[in-house]
Amino acid sequence: MQSEKQEFIPALGANWATKYYDPLVRIFTKEYPFKRALISQANLNNNQTILDLACGTGTLSVGIKKRFPDTKIYAVDADKKVLGIARQKAKDAGIKISFHESLSHKLPFQNETFDRIFSTLFFHHLTIDKKIETLREIKRLLKPNGEFYIADYGKPNNIFQKASSNIIKLIDGLETTKDNLDGNLEKIIKEQGFTVELTKQFKTLLGTIYLYKCKIHR
Repeated sequence: MQSEKQEFIPALGANWATKYYDPLVRIFTKEYPFKRALISQANLNNNQTILDLACGTGTLSVGIKKRFPDTKIYAVDADKKVLGIARQKAKDAGIKISFHESLSHKLPFQNETFDRIFSTLFFHHLTIDKKIETLREIKRLLKPNGEFYIADYGKPNNIFQKASSNIIKLIDGLETTKDNLDGNLEKIIKEQGFTVELTKQFKTLLGTIYLYKCKIHR
């Protein structure tokens, strides 16, 4: 459970589990396929400035930087431990990413900084209030023609996915996961002034992952 001192849920729900995060996510969430799909639909180019919000261990940031070496990538997470892993991963790959320790609803960047913002398997960690505050930050940080790409758990689309999604409830808590697993995330994003397009779904061992393309509604 989140406390006043720790305003985030650690990877896999507990600090001791962080070291197991990468291999378990790889196995249970089809990580590489859904992240490749997220990158490929974002129309990236080397002139863009990108934010990886709640970057975790940095897999997405490193993947983007390898493919588009001249992009400026900023990666943010509130968890110092996973940021350490992400920094080492970037160092081992010989690439430069600007890492920052920050909560998602209090981001240290100026208005209209980013062409693209990505979020993977993060919003189900947030209470409804923090989801809304984070979406307002994303809206503040996107350039006028910027886009927000999200991959996260949604409403299970069959009985087997529903059963497996109970593991997510157990790890991350019902309070934060309920909106996602009830299928309300898209509605919440729209209510904060975005257009939302569902682009893909992935059936995984932990439930159904939905990919969305979002733009500020003008």
